[in-house]
Amino acid sequence: MIFFVFACLIPSFLVSVIVTGLMKKISPLIGLMDHPASRKVHVTPTPLGGGIGIWAGVVIPIAVAQLAAWILSGMETPPSWFPAELVKHLDGVAYRAGTMWMILGAGTILSLMGLIDDIKNLPWLPRLLIQVGVVIGLVFFGVRATIFSSYAFIGAIISVFWILGLINSFNFLDNMDSLSSGIALISASIFAIIMLTATSEPHWLVAGVLLILSGSLMGFLCHNKPPASIFMGDTGSYFIGLIMASMTILGTFYDSSTGSRHVILAPLCILAIPLYDTISVILIRLLEKRSPFKPDKSHFSHRLVEMGLTSRHAVMTVHFATLTTGIGALLLYQVEGWTGACMIIALIFCVLMIVAILETVGRKTDPDS
Repeated sequence: MIFFVFACLIPSFLVSVIVTGLMKKISPLIGLMDHPASRKVHVTPTPLGGGIGIWAGVVIPIAVAQLAAWILSGMETPPSWFPAELVKHLDGVAYRAGTMWMILGAGTILSLMGLIDDIKNLPWLPRLLIQVGVVIGLVFFGVRATIFSSYAFIGAIISVFWILGLINSFNFLDNMDSLSSGIALISASIFAIIMLTATSEPHWLVAGVLLILSGSLMGFLCHNKPPASIFMGDTGSYFIGLIMASMTILGTFYDSSTGSRHVILAPLCILAIPLYDTISVILIRLLEKRSPFKPDKSHFSHRLVEMGLTSRHAVMTVHFATLTTGIGALLLYQVEGWTGACMIIALIFCVLMIVAILETVGRKTDPDS
């Protein structure tokens, strides 16, 4: 398993850190820059091409891994250095290849839309329509949850909203250095741990994609840590959101051998903070009769800065809150029945209430924000 983890992390990290470094030089030449504005926290023009580095850090290693799996599956005897426990899954990789590349293709479409938006600032309606079209296509071709229902349309509807929610959640969260990418790294890592250790049998493919995404995010964060020298832009945030949402749907959190249905709450626990932030920001904008898609400083991170924290400490606070709820997801697999699960959910609810209180205090100190 250690070989598998490092085989996923290292290549994606190297590709991402190199491509992101190259984009720092290329972005100013093609006008891919983020200029300071009243709603933004940076004060100097900053390149926006980091999302291309994240995309490359995921797609290129997966393409190489797919090619390697195809070559190995054609051998009568795989090399001695290749882990025996992975050999039996080579056929499964080939079987899932179509679905995997459909997801990567959908992510690439959204990344290209994000790239155009980063350069030309597209209106929100065409962006949303493209997102809806891409997501419905994914769900129609099989990327959907079952949710223990015999009616397929219920799982399909929930899947559409889940994917759209995470795409826009990670986009909304991209408002401070390393915030969105750090949350994605924490979430992807915890999801991967669950896929490898918490189920009766490791889910190698889903875990592998999540680890590759984690490695790519690590490479990007080398350039995006405060003070950031490059941003991911919509190019990266849309791609991250789609991959995270798709992998959480494809990953089987419920293990029928244990009968513990409460573990289906794991994704909600891990992503509680970003989902709460997105929902609360949309509600604030709607209550103030503003477009829910018009950027502002209503996010939890902005409220922490208004209370006196530095941007770095605000980001660390959100990261640790995300890690706390993520650990709650891991604990779901250590308890039996809904009694223990309800205690964990109560713990996460308390964390969200702390976030709500801090947001409210921040808002009162600056009523015009």
